[in-house]
Amino acid sequence: MIPLLTAAEMSRLEQEAIATWGIASLVLQEHAALGALALIPRGEPIHVLAGPGNNGGDALALARLARLQGRAVSVWVLEEPRWKGDAAVQAGLWAGLGGTWRTAADPAAAVAGFRGWVVDGLFGLGVRLPLRGPALGWVAAVRAARARGEAAPFQVLALDLPTGLDPSSAEAGAAVLPADRTACFGQLKLCHGLRPARDLCGAITVVPIPLRQAPAADVQLLERPVRPAPGRWDGHKRDHGHVGIRCGAPGMSGAAVMAALGALRMGAGLVTILPDPEVRAEVAAQVPEAMVQAWSGQVPPGIDVLLAGPGGITAVPDWDGPLVLDASALGAGEGPRWMQRPRTVITPHPGEFLRLFPGRLSAATDERLARAGAVATGPGILVLKGAQTILAGGGDPGLWVNPTGHPGLATGGAGDFLAGMVAAGTARWARSQDQDPAALKRAVGEAVWLHGAAADRLGPGPLMIRELGPALAALLREISRDGSD
Repeated sequence: MIPLLTAAEMSRLEQEAIATWGIASLVLQEHAALGALALIPRGEPIHVLAGPGNNGGDALALARLARLQGRAVSVWVLEEPRWKGDAAVQAGLWAGLGGTWRTAADPAAAVAGFRGWVVDGLFGLGVRLPLRGPALGWVAAVRAARARGEAAPFQVLALDLPTGLDPSSAEAGAAVLPADRTACFGQLKLCHGLRPARDLCGAITVVPIPLRQAPAADVQLLERPVRPAPGRWDGHKRDHGHVGIRCGAPGMSGAAVMAALGALRMGAGLVTILPDPEVRAEVAAQVPEAMVQAWSGQVPPGIDVLLAGPGGITAVPDWDGPLVLDASALGAGEGPRWMQRPRTVITPHPGEFLRLFPGRLSAATDERLARAGAVATGPGILVLKGAQTILAGGGDPGLWVNPTGHPGLATGGAGDFLAGMVAAGTARWARSQDQDPAALKRAVGEAVWLHGAAADRLGPGPLMIRELGPALAALLREISRDGSD
């Protein structure tokens, strides 16, 4: 898991290093500036925009280090500065090398002559939004220059984060200075991992600075799972879990097929599909790898997890084992009930979420995170699907966000395939020695990450959901090989 810190959490890390290790704040600044400078190719002219605070101090340190390396560098400020603290020290060091800074009554005229790289050191962790005064002029000028013609005359390197972003938010207003690269200092912040803010950061490089390991953050990014190679040489199919799938009403048999394919490709040892009798033959003809039994009102013995809902199935069978609920099984107002049930995973899209938990839910990532955290108070696990799917619950207050996937997954069957993958992960968990609820949440998170990563392998265009199967199989083989090294 990759922690995403708020500005306050990052500031506490820095202050702790200063107070407990005795590290001078200037040392942190020097590390940051040197790491950021290394991202700019040699031979490129550098135009540094230095703000009035600590981010401006980082920018002045970078300018000084660039000059010491013999690079061509100029410094621009918003207005005649009144440097304070570390920024004042850096200003003195820059001036000591003969460096100067300039202001621009017309930023657009100044930017017209820029080539090479622009270093955005206007505002960082301590930004106050919305931007005002000269900062707005510089942001508009840089944006306009980059929008003209086929090739931008320069690239932008943001120090810690692009000016205009709130480090503690996923959202982005109009007055943001987009970056081609961002030198993130120490630890990723929320704006580096959550969209749409993340899209304005360009390529992100974490520049190490001497801080202790970040504490557990409220929001974390899922990352590529580590999977051991397949188990014992004499392993049995039941070792990998038996998934039961109560899916498939007349006219909607495809959902049962997609769910079964997701479970099988995720590694379930056995899959039993339990469709309505009218579509049993139709489903069986499409998934010969699965057992297909017409639903008789009883969950057959030997099932490790039951997936219910896809393909128009509204009634959740009476079953006391692990449950994965999706689609039609997510009944109105039943969200709190399922979140209080142990060994239960619900996988709604935003519309189904509002059916489960009436209220408001906008498309804004910050609001989706807040709502997911507010309702996920019990042992049940919530998978709020969408761009950057959110996991919450499982007895853990943390929110996990998935960075994989693309808009090609916005098509029928994608959710059914994911539900099958989640069910397979849950079945493996049920068969494992680690029955900790946290392990179940990790298994669900792994399925969510892999679902998006399989789509990423296929490319950004539209896709047929069946295509996820071979891509997922190849990805799992690669991860297993990595785990066996």
